[in-house]
Amino acid sequence: MSAPLSAHLSVVDLSVSFPDRTVLSGVDLLAQPGRRIGLVGENGSGKSTLLRAIAGLLPPRARTTGRIVAPPDVVLLGQEPPFSDDATVGGVLDSMLAPLRQAVADVERLAATLGQEGADPAAYANALDHAAALEAWDADRRAVLAAASLGLDHVEPDRRVGTLSGGERTRLALAAIMTTRPSCLLLDEPTNHLDDDAIAVLTEFLRDLPGVVVLASHDRVLLDDVCTDLVDLDPAEIGTDGAGGRHFGGGWSDYEAARADARRRWEETYVSQQEELDRLRAAVRKGTEAVAHDRPPRDGDRFIYAFKGGRVEQTAARRRKDAARRLDLAERSQVRKPRPPLRFRGALTGQPGATRPVQVRGLEVSRRLRLDRLDVEAGDQLLVTGSNGSGKSTLLGVLSGRITPTAGEALVSARVVAELTQDPWFADMRRSALTTYDDAVAGSEQAPALRELGLLAPRDHRRAVGVLSVGQRRRLALAIAIAVAPDLLLLDEPTNHVSLALAGELEEALGTAPGTVLLASHDRWLRRRWQGPTLSLG
Repeated sequence: MSAPLSAHLSVVDLSVSFPDRTVLSGVDLLAQPGRRIGLVGENGSGKSTLLRAIAGLLPPRARTTGRIVAPPDVVLLGQEPPFSDDATVGGVLDSMLAPLRQAVADVERLAATLGQEGADPAAYANALDHAAALEAWDADRRAVLAAASLGLDHVEPDRRVGTLSGGERTRLALAAIMTTRPSCLLLDEPTNHLDDDAIAVLTEFLRDLPGVVVLASHDRVLLDDVCTDLVDLDPAEIGTDGAGGRHFGGGWSDYEAARADARRRWEETYVSQQEELDRLRAAVRKGTEAVAHDRPPRDGDRFIYAFKGGRVEQTAARRRKDAARRLDLAERSQVRKPRPPLRFRGALTGQPGATRPVQVRGLEVSRRLRLDRLDVEAGDQLLVTGSNGSGKSTLLGVLSGRITPTAGEALVSARVVAELTQDPWFADMRRSALTTYDDAVAGSEQAPALRELGLLAPRDHRRAVGVLSVGQRRRLALAIAIAVAPDLLLLDEPTNHVSLALAGELEEALGTAPGTVLLASHDRWLRRRWQGPTLSLG
């Protein structure tokens, strides 16, 4: 059944600011049913903020201007599913089914009154249209199918949400959404914690959903497979269309080339405009090249000289005025100087140390991991793959010393071990990013300054860690991990939450890292291009 024609999404000149910063400025977005829009941009460009603004979930301290028109059943799936740890799996699904069951009950109640005194046929017709738009009669069957397709059919209904893994929580949220089928769906990093099978289910669902979809994602394959349009919240000065526009029709692969071309055109435009401004300023200063005006008059030629001199002065005045007018116009219409893009400039590892920095024998972590043998040589780069719950994060945690094995042994002989976890933890979220970094690397004499790594924009160095976006906090955690020049680096989903540009730069940096790297990832783009050895768990 098609979505109602009125179920469009419109964002007009939206700006969102907080007491210490402006996050969004002048954003426009229009999506009709059937359009699937991907939000792209650097970390901190406002993708999550835009989704929360559309959903009406901004905190009270946020100040907004502009206009948003969204369907009444807009649903936001944030980076952390909004379920209480004490809720049960069955309770979550029941709560999602409740409005659909109520819609069916309303139709049946009003249908029973038809033909009776006081019956309201219009109310019945409206209730019937509402239930039909929700496909409410099919809701319970959809709930069963969604849970099964996402691998949740084996999870007991009375199991507490707090005992689920990150992937299982996301699957539960997706099952609820696939059941309710909202006319406007907002997704913030929906493939985080999902394996290939779950992503395939999500992709098919999004393609078939008749309503509006707006998603922010680091998953470049998802952006290619699902999105009909992209909106760049951090575009080049002249935009993707040469006129400052943010909209691009197509997926990520095509946009990546268009964005690079837009950056090149911006830089070329700036250079040519500056050359023209220099020429106009020189013309204003010079005023005129008066022909023969500085030549002294000959005898008997004083009258002609005075006449021509006056004409020359008039011409000079006109030239100065014209040059000044063109200079003013050029100065007012010039593009901003291209700011150097935030580019990763650090080295992921130091030089390799021990000949065999990792040796695993009969390793077990109760109900989470079993690995009989693993040998990693110095300088190796190993990709660890596997479905949700197969033990990828657990293995990295054991090697870093964060998790104690139940049985077996994991011998790590590397000199310096550093780990990037999926959810970095900081002791004091009120401290600035710069202070947090400096304190974390204080014992390392070779640690570079934070600004030298190109991971966090200088304007964000003095901001409290707690007000940074999730992606910016991941960037800070990565900076701390690589600053100590580890000879063994453990990366758990390093492309999660970070911008698409940084994801590509990290992949390039892996190619030149001399030390040993163990990388756990669901990133299909990265895995398709991986050239090194792979360990598949589960």
